Amino acid sequence: MKKWIVGLATLLLATTLAACSSGTVANMKGAKITKDEFYNEMKDSTTGQSTLRNMIVLKALEQQYGDKVSDKKVTKQYNKIKANYGTSFSSVLQQSGYTTKSFKEQVKTSLLSEVALKDLKKPTQKQIKKQWAKYQPKITVQHILVKKESTAKTIIAELKKDNSEANFKKLAKKYSTDTATASDAGKIPAFDNTDTQLDATFKKAAFALKQGTYTTTPVKTSYGYHVIRSIKNPGKGNMSDHTATLKKQLYTTWQSDTTVMTSIMKKVLKKANVSIKDNDLKDVLSVYLDSSSSAASTSAAN
Repeated sequence: MKKWIVGLATLLLATTLAACSSGTVANMKGAKITKDEFYNEMKDSTTGQSTLRNMIVLKALEQQYGDKVSDKKVTKQYNKIKANYGTSFSSVLQQSGYTTKSFKEQVKTSLLSEVALKDLKKPTQKQIKKQWAKYQPKITVQHILVKKESTAKTIIAELKKDNSEANFKKLAKKYSTDTATASDAGKIPAFDNTDTQLDATFKKAAFALKQGTYTTTPVKTSYGYHVIRSIKNPGKGNMSDHTATLKKQLYTTWQSDTTVMTSIMKKVLKKANVSIKDNDLKDVLSVYLDSSSSAASTSAAN
């Protein structure tokens, strides 16, 4: 959410500048602030330059990929983010001074960037094979969390007598300190190798279990000791059966990689052939383009 909000701040400033259609921005007794004065202050500020940069990026993306992202898709993504924050979403936007319109513009930029990424960067066979080495299918497990290792061993002894899901449910209700799952047989929402919420040691032990089996030794994490039982594990299978999933995982990783996304924006902006008319702003795109490219664009504009 923080990443979305930061981008929105610059879009709002753009709206403010556009609203100043007259020569005077503000009047006061014996003085006034003109549009030119305001513009000069803004262009010298980091926030002002960021505003222009974001506006250029959005325009370039819209020109090249606008037909790939509909208003309906933007609204759907907006509603998804809104739902994640529930009743606090409106207050978050309001406290930060944002509007529904400006937030949706940022959502659109993000969606367009994803389209550009998939168009300009294709996974190689080497990258797919590397991702396959990390890949684990989506599995479902149930667990019992306890504080003492001895308690975990007692539970394992009980499972040796009866390794049924029904018995595990009884044991979870009796022993588990995980209040979020104890009442539901210790079940955890399905997860795969891309999960970032669960403990790495827990995941490693869970992925190693065949369907219907359980950990015969306690699994220690920072939370305590776990006894894990596999409810569903389809097995890894063959790489050829999961190519689409592997590509999807690669794109998800790249979307969060600043280096990758900067290289994508560089290609988009070069194709857009952006010309900076104000020499004081000649380096506004230096984040994406090298200084020589930026200077050349400015020179051509002049």
